[in-house]
Amino acid sequence: MGSESYEIASSIDDDPYEDEHVQIVHSLPYYCMELITAGASTTISKTTVAPLERIKILLQTRAEGFHSIGVYGSLKKPVKNEGLKGLYKANGVSISRMLPHSIFHYMTYEQNRGFLLYKWPCVGQGPSLDILAGSAASATAFLCTYPLDLVRTKYAYQVVNRHQSFVDNHRCIHSGLPAYRGIKDIFKTVYKQGGMSGLYRGVDPTLGGILPYNVLKFYSNEELKRRAPQEDQSSIALNISSGASAALFGQTVMYPLDIVRRQMQVDILNQKGVRYRNTIEALKCIVRNQGWRQLYAGLCINYIKVVPSLAIGLTVLDVVSQRLHFPQ
Repeated sequence: MGSESYEIASSIDDDPYEDEHVQIVHSLPYYCMELITAGASTTISKTTVAPLERIKILLQTRAEGFHSIGVYGSLKKPVKNEGLKGLYKANGVSISRMLPHSIFHYMTYEQNRGFLLYKWPCVGQGPSLDILAGSAASATAFLCTYPLDLVRTKYAYQVVNRHQSFVDNHRCIHSGLPAYRGIKDIFKTVYKQGGMSGLYRGVDPTLGGILPYNVLKFYSNEELKRRAPQEDQSSIALNISSGASAALFGQTVMYPLDIVRRQMQVDILNQKGVRYRNTIEALKCIVRNQGWRQLYAGLCINYIKVVPSLAIGLTVLDVVSQRLHFPQ
């Protein structure tokens, strides 16, 4: 019986179909293997918290009927109008954006480092170089994939009542405006109305927040690790927890710029009925017309989702790496 069990286990472990695919993966460049694991991890973790992301966009844009009912009430409302799939609306666009975003960031980071060292050697090899190179890489990745982020926001912003008649079914319930019929329709409509600049509406606060966010995240991470006991300085748990805490701190400080970006993306109007012209005007109008609390609307969702998102992402990363026998 023991030998029979061993033979069965061996036959499972030595599955030629699986071995063939592992060999194919190992023939790829190392950066491709990194993208496979990161892509799988990001896809599953983002899909898990997609309902919270949808609600956050509705709260950030102060969608009528959502800004005063809390997170739980806001989760129920899309389900009532659009069914369970409404909680995952625009998640496909979000995931589709992440792979090219990661590729552009990966491809430009080292080039930025080399350029900075060549042009400004005074920057040195310290954290300043990493922050500047990383910020430039993030800006490049955002610029290359920003239209997808804008489309995702516009699609997630509109809530459509599936129980209405065919004609009314194509109107957003909280704005009364005609609803987009899909991702392609959003691209066509936005481009027709504003050209390429329309696809980049709200990019200014995004780019303006990248460098200060990276600075805050880096130095708060270093400070958290410095305050930890000496024996825990190199532990994985400390690096993960301090990195997540530093990222949350950076997001909290820079969060008002995220509010501005979302409201500019969905064309929220000021009191005069015109679009926000720039970031400063938008910040002033939001505080004056919506109250300063609106600058942090939906921030609690970032705190709610950080633990499950991080845990699921790291678990998937570990499982995929072991399954495909990636080199450690």
